[in-house]
Amino acid sequence: MKMTPALLIVGALMVFWASTFVIVGLPVMTMSDKPSEIWRPMTSAEREGHRLYVQNGCSYCHSLFIRINDWDIGAERIAESGDYVAQEPAILGSERTGPDLSQEGGEHSDDWHKAHFINPRYTSPISLMPSWEFLGEEKIRKLTAYVQALGWKMADVRVARQQQWKQQAVAAYESGADANIKWLHGQIPAVWRPMPNPYPASPASLLRGKRIYQEFCINCHGPIGDGKGPAASHLYPPPLDFTTLRRHLEANRYIGGIFYYQIMNGITGTAMPYFKKHLESEKIWDLANYLGVSFLGYTDANIGPRGIDASFEELWRNQYRPPSKTGE
Repeated sequence: MKMTPALLIVGALMVFWASTFVIVGLPVMTMSDKPSEIWRPMTSAEREGHRLYVQNGCSYCHSLFIRINDWDIGAERIAESGDYVAQEPAILGSERTGPDLSQEGGEHSDDWHKAHFINPRYTSPISLMPSWEFLGEEKIRKLTAYVQALGWKMADVRVARQQQWKQQAVAAYESGADANIKWLHGQIPAVWRPMPNPYPASPASLLRGKRIYQEFCINCHGPIGDGKGPAASHLYPPPLDFTTLRRHLEANRYIGGIFYYQIMNGITGTAMPYFKKHLESEKIWDLANYLGVSFLGYTDANIGPRGIDASFEELWRNQYRPPSKTGE
């Protein structure tokens, strides 16, 4: 058969349409829009929040899916196509300038999100995210509703947990400063409360702790640790005043394990998030030393009981004296 221009054109068109059918048509004909086991329909507020998420380009910095190779970011579940049923448009994003949000629901409290949208530096002092205060309170509420729904049925469990503990946290806070701290410490397992900080509060440790405080804590707890940072007006119950802890040491001498446990796990129901995915062990202990020395004037670093000295420890002796029994 003689090759002619017309034959070439016809052949090319046949290849094109065959490829289009295989790549586009066949998947459309065979794909099922089957919800995953965690999916649920969005409420009207969540749907409006999703529209705001799309309109304001949140997907430029945040993704909404977890891949098999994403376990290093603390993923709980691999994304499935059924997670996105009825999301129109389903803009999943590919950038992770900010964290992936596919399981964000219930990871933080509602008021944490409100403060975060008003000014991301309030909750994450070194955040690159722009302020969304211009949206106004009602749109921020709807955007928060959508973000709190991400993770669907799994998120609903976490959100319910936040609300359950919020009721208790608010009641404790409204009982007064001392009753509040007593309640907070009472939620910490007994094995942690009499645990001292195992590492020296050396000048290097305190400088590292100061930097961590400035990167994660300062805009909630304030420059002097009194709980009156710029985010405080948006949070209820407000951030803890560290200076009051001096009269609430365990056995009048231990505070390191209490700091460690609450920094690691956060305080569910309040705007205090967990940091176990952000800070490794040494950084939490350094931060605990900084909080103690800077805001309590005392640290239990390196007091007994002690184990084998870590190989990197420098010679250091704790010169900090615990407060008198009156807390002064």
